[in-house]
Amino acid sequence: MRALLIYPLFPPTFWSYNKILELVDRQVLLPPLGLITVAAILPQTWEFKLVDRNVREVTQAEWDWADLVILSAMIVQQEDLTAQIREAKQRGKLVAVGGPYPTSVPEDSERAGADFLILDEGEITLPMFVEAIEKGATSGIFRTSEKPDVTQTPIPRYDLLELDAYDSMSVQFSRGCPFQCEFCDIIVLYGRKPRTKTPTQLLEELAYLYNLGWRRGIFMVDDNFIGNKRNVKLLLKELKIWQANHQYPFRFNTEASVDLAADPELMELMVQCNFDAVFLGIETPDEESLQLTKKFQNTRDSLTETVGKIIEAGLRPMAGFIIGFDGEKKGASDRIVQFVEDAAIPTAMFGMLQALPNTALWQRLEKEGRLRIHGKQDINQSTLMNFEPTRPMEDIAREYIEAFWELYEPETFLDRTYRCFLKLGAPQCKAPFKLPSWVDIRALAIVIWRQGVKRKTRWKFWHHLFGIFRHNPAVWEHYLTVCAHNEHFLEYRQIVRDEIQNQLALFQEQEARTEMAIG
Repeated sequence: MRALLIYPLFPPTFWSYNKILELVDRQVLLPPLGLITVAAILPQTWEFKLVDRNVREVTQAEWDWADLVILSAMIVQQEDLTAQIREAKQRGKLVAVGGPYPTSVPEDSERAGADFLILDEGEITLPMFVEAIEKGATSGIFRTSEKPDVTQTPIPRYDLLELDAYDSMSVQFSRGCPFQCEFCDIIVLYGRKPRTKTPTQLLEELAYLYNLGWRRGIFMVDDNFIGNKRNVKLLLKELKIWQANHQYPFRFNTEASVDLAADPELMELMVQCNFDAVFLGIETPDEESLQLTKKFQNTRDSLTETVGKIIEAGLRPMAGFIIGFDGEKKGASDRIVQFVEDAAIPTAMFGMLQALPNTALWQRLEKEGRLRIHGKQDINQSTLMNFEPTRPMEDIAREYIEAFWELYEPETFLDRTYRCFLKLGAPQCKAPFKLPSWVDIRALAIVIWRQGVKRKTRWKFWHHLFGIFRHNPAVWEHYLTVCAHNEHFLEYRQIVRDEIQNQLALFQEQEARTEMAIG
């Protein structure tokens, strides 16, 4: 069987980082970990080719070669997933789909023409699919409520990737999260009992990447890396030794809940393994909204102090924020901006609340008749809310646009980044010195020219850079890397403003037509 694995396009999102990737001659931030894991689970007697459409188009020769086309997607990739299913069917190919979005909304892929729906977690449903296809089946739906033992998951087929196209690699240690946030689909897809791989298993994956020549960043894609603290500490204790023995070839970042700050040992182990950043789901500083959405873990301690502890430990915080919770009071976006400034969080992923399929929020809003099924559906930071909020949509949208614009005003971003790095704990891992590549030198020169010469940021750029060299010199490279993110956000904040304003105008037109029809 010749299987062509296709990863659909992403629209511009908060994490696209196109302008930054151009600087370092990369095309995409992260690879399709799900698809290369699928390739590892399927029979290794099959032949595989993988095309990430965020890197390049599928060639005619690849279409002709394939007996079977396999696609995986998240909800933000909905539009291109549908297009690729239809393209494959027009070419007479058998099409199988899976991943988070088809699992949540299988009927969309079925309507587009997919023959096989391989839903839920592939360790269980892929063997069911293989058995059916070996018996000659040309269609089928395979799903299960059972959660697989991820200690049996094989090493992903990283060899199928065009490695030079990616800025970072992805690995996964655990699935699932112990919390019960109303809006989160992770607990729907993967459950509330975190399941982890073994330390040996993950180290084998890292060794595989090492042997392929990878020497850059790795994102630990767990939705809550510390969901099982006992097991993650066992991993980190072994990873610390592995990294030292291999002269620290990788730097890591990941996602974690804010209770990370309450465990100094865990933070220390992460820094000793060369973790340098962590994404935190903070959502809002409004405690009433946190209680309503059942994010109780964020209400136990001062969030500002929590972030401060993480920074001082040596982990740069990235954080997610949401506007539009039920009962939210006017000025929620101002409170978020103020919190981000007070806590000195350089990268704040800010978006309007979305009801994701099958979440507790979705089910509640569906019962209340508040879901909006029209409008843009590739949910990201440039998408208007997909339900009727408890305060005027126009107010929320305008607050959001203004706050996003303010957060990523170039001088404001540099100031916030500077304050963070002044108190960021120094790295504990020392990789051998190597001469910078021409690509690195060119990227640095472009950032210096744009931010230190060409733009009005020039005075603050040099003041802050010399301040870092004076007060916290060990973090200067990391600091300049984050300064470069300004290149992305300068463009992306305009995309957010334009997209939300356009969708808001359409929303207002629809509301006016509805009122006229009722009248």
